Amino acid sequence: MIRVEGLTRNFNGRTAVDDITFEVDEGKIFGLLGPNGAGKTTTVRMLCCLIKPTSGKAMIGGYEIDKDPIKIREIAGFLPESPGLYGELSARRNLEFYAKLYGMPRQKREENIERFLKMLDLWERRDDPVGTFSKGMQQKIAIARSMIHEPKILFLDEPTAALSPDSAKVVRDFIVELKHEKRTIFLCTHNLYEVERVCDQIAVLNTKLVAFGSPRDLEKKFGSTKTEVQLKKIDKRMTDAVKRLKHVKNVKILGNKLIVDTEDPETANPAIVDAIVKHGGKILYVTRTAHGLEDAYLKLVKKDEV
Repeated sequence: MIRVEGLTRNFNGRTAVDDITFEVDEGKIFGLLGPNGAGKTTTVRMLCCLIKPTSGKAMIGGYEIDKDPIKIREIAGFLPESPGLYGELSARRNLEFYAKLYGMPRQKREENIERFLKMLDLWERRDDPVGTFSKGMQQKIAIARSMIHEPKILFLDEPTAALSPDSAKVVRDFIVELKHEKRTIFLCTHNLYEVERVCDQIAVLNTKLVAFGSPRDLEKKFGSTKTEVQLKKIDKRMTDAVKRLKHVKNVKILGNKLIVDTEDPETANPAIVDAIVKHGGKILYVTRTAHGLEDAYLKLVKKDEV
């Protein structure tokens, strides 16, 4: 659905995006991660045909960005960093205006406006001026605007930025619902919590493409995955048995809790439990720390900056 080959963009002698290559499968949610200034927004703007690349090429839904910009705009939606709505118009009128630009018939316009405003919990405010909305509500209107023509591909640049936790959840649920409709979602973000919950594929960008794969793949390859085992009581036989296990790299003791650094938790965790139980240990709970992807991301970005 999205194929990028050697895409590069320079601004006044500075390289913002440097020779990146990747593919996004149809019907997947793809996350582009990177620190501020990494080139995420520049990449999205090139793929949406808003700026031209210095070199390289990309295809969106079978169309080339340098040859078929009109076709791409017909099949793609874009949420920029700044919503850019008409504050004096109501939510309904804002969406109606953009739907007309896409040449949508009246009945279809009305159906989609109602559908997306309801999905984003804004139907009751449909006739209120957007200028009276909170920043989070305006962001949700902008998301509905990007979807009003039912694009096959949706580019979202920081869609939950500045949203409250409940509004952010509504947006994440909305994104997942679009995936169920077989749409391809390109999510530009640095929100790792969001990425872990919705993305099928991710890439880490820091001007150059640093890594590509599923969140779990990157976590396993570059992260530090730890397992916490809370015991009723710890003794040396248990800890020694765990340390001898094949996939265990390090074991730390905190009170009656073992913090185990593993190469592959899916393989190691059952063996850890067996070793503890065989030596008389009583396990209260076993859990995996939630920082694996964060560790991987920080390692990748830091490594690329060296």
